[in-house]
Amino acid sequence: MSKLYLENGWLSMNKAGELLCGDHVETVNREDSVIMVLADGLGSGVKASILSTLTSKILATMLAGDMTMEDSVETIALTLPVCAVRQVAYCTFTILQVNKYTGEVYLVQFDNPDLILLRNGKIFDYPKEKREIAGKTIYETHLMGRVGDLFVMMSDGAIHAGVGTVLNFGWQLPEIAEYAQRVWTPDLSAKSMAAKISDACRELYMDIPGDDTTVAALRIRQRQQVNLMIGPPMDPAQDQEILRDFFALDGKTIVCGGTTSTLVGRYLGKPVCPTLDFPDPD
Repeated sequence: MSKLYLENGWLSMNKAGELLCGDHVETVNREDSVIMVLADGLGSGVKASILSTLTSKILATMLAGDMTMEDSVETIALTLPVCAVRQVAYCTFTILQVNKYTGEVYLVQFDNPDLILLRNGKIFDYPKEKREIAGKTIYETHLMGRVGDLFVMMSDGAIHAGVGTVLNFGWQLPEIAEYAQRVWTPDLSAKSMAAKISDACRELYMDIPGDDTTVAALRIRQRQQVNLMIGPPMDPAQDQEILRDFFALDGKTIVCGGTTSTLVGRYLGKPVCPTLDFPDPD
């Protein structure tokens, strides 16, 4: 399999009245893989923000350093500050790691809503293995990803959306999965899927979120090469050589600037046809 492009994006909504979000997403782009961690801290506000930030950064950093899941979770248990009120240091998390070369997927889930996987636009039921690490029950998944797979993870603010107002019991996970399947299109970006689900949550909360809500997504795509020329060579004697090398590259080409376009037009033997129809001539 050729090297894949792992497109990802996320959006967060703060709980109404809070300046900080109690959820945090950490992304590490390694040479061979992308690691995404979504953490949801206990409660909301400053405490939750500290818990989720520490959790996501520690897990992402340790996994990027090829540490074991056991060591990573134990480090979290020993590091997180304890809440003075509840006497617990609690933070849920979802970890998604996808290999850029093989498409191999490693997923770890601890008390967050289950990750949704869309394959060919349909909900895909992936396997989960239950494990106990440092007193925590986590679920691990190993599977081979495919081009077009779209992974959606979220904090529990998503499934609480609309509870007691628009909906009796909130927006349940099967309903979110069905909505994601309905709005999916083959060219829908990861960020766009996260935005669609996040916007639906905001509507169910009637613009007054009752909990921090985060939706993160990752999509496996074929890599597409684009070559960009943003200016002419410093030495005019190099014009022909650089243009020859530029147009020998695979993929699409984009040329920016009037002088550069003139040089390219002369090299290709084609006229430059600028568009001068500006919305505001002034």
